[in-house]
Amino acid sequence: MAIFYQPDLTADLITLSEEESKHAIRVLRLRMNDRVELVDGMGMRCEADVIDEHPKRCTLAIRSRKQEEKPYSHRFHLGIAPTKHTDRMEWLVEKATEVGLERLVLLDCAHSERTQLKTERLEKIAISAMKQSQQAHLPQIESMQAFETIVGQKFEGQKFIAHCYPTAKQHLHTVCQNGKDTLVLIGPEGDFSEAEVERAIQHGFIPVSLGETRLRTETAAFTALFSVAMKSV
Repeated sequence: MAIFYQPDLTADLITLSEEESKHAIRVLRLRMNDRVELVDGMGMRCEADVIDEHPKRCTLAIRSRKQEEKPYSHRFHLGIAPTKHTDRMEWLVEKATEVGLERLVLLDCAHSERTQLKTERLEKIAISAMKQSQQAHLPQIESMQAFETIVGQKFEGQKFIAHCYPTAKQHLHTVCQNGKDTLVLIGPEGDFSEAEVERAIQHGFIPVSLGETRLRTETAAFTALFSVAMKSV
């Protein structure tokens, strides 16, 4: 069954955006009374019927609604310094959405290769990945914020910072506790500065390792996400 994203599913009649309408009618060739699914990115999943097959304003009538719980008992938050090449960040957002990322925050760090990145493209990729993976939850993607701002924010859960400096660290999978909301910070290709690592520790972040090899930023982020997700399996 085809899935469409609609951020507001409170009405009984839903008109898809022009982009989604074109996809429904021109690409999928949906017609009157065809059944589809709608998701709002916040767990609501609906079944609906096509009642107007207009290619610019396809209208659907809601038949049923169901609020779905998230697949994991904890929520995973990721803070990451964007990579120089945007296609790597796009890959990360796609894969992270598929495995249940709750929130992604872009970090402006001392060694950042990129200090600006628009979130609109990443949000579209997240929506596409949510639909492709048959999910009803969409990760929250936040624009660039200073490292100091993120580490100073209150977070009710366990907090980790992954870095490559030769100090005593446990692997994230070992120290991470199941069932607790988790925030992991991933630095740029040049790593966090030593001052940033120390500042994070002062704010209660636990330094962790992600393995014996040095990973690219986006690989490190997905490794961290996978390590946390596997704790609940």
